[in-house]
Amino acid sequence: MELTKAEAQIMDIVWQNEPLYFKSILEHLPEPKPASSTVATLLKRIQEKQFIAFRLHGNSRQYYSLVPKTAYFKNQLGNLVRNFFDNSPVAFASFFTEQSTLSKKELEALKAIIDAQIKAKDQ
Repeated sequence: MELTKAEAQIMDIVWQNEPLYFKSILEHLPEPKPASSTVATLLKRIQEKQFIAFRLHGNSRQYYSLVPKTAYFKNQLGNLVRNFFDNSPVAFASFFTEQSTLSKKELEALKAIIDAQIKAKDQ
């Protein structure tokens, strides 16, 4: 399931600060802040998509995530690789490293990450 840009903005706030109340979500939103009714609608849609849930504390709702941020990003990255790179992680990595403006230092850092993963797979 995919989040809209506005839903993803709300989810980022939840992921970074959970659990949190509606008022806290509003406070974390950048200016110009949307109407509270808009945020309530977004939270309802995100809940229907089963990304968040809430606990009632009196009349207040305390929101928490049901989907970890890493799981959502992994799914989104998988969709990107499937839809734009013929389901080839190698094609994605090739495009990413050749078409981006990565510095030599950043490429070396990526190489170190890849080398560490290769070493881990050998064990």
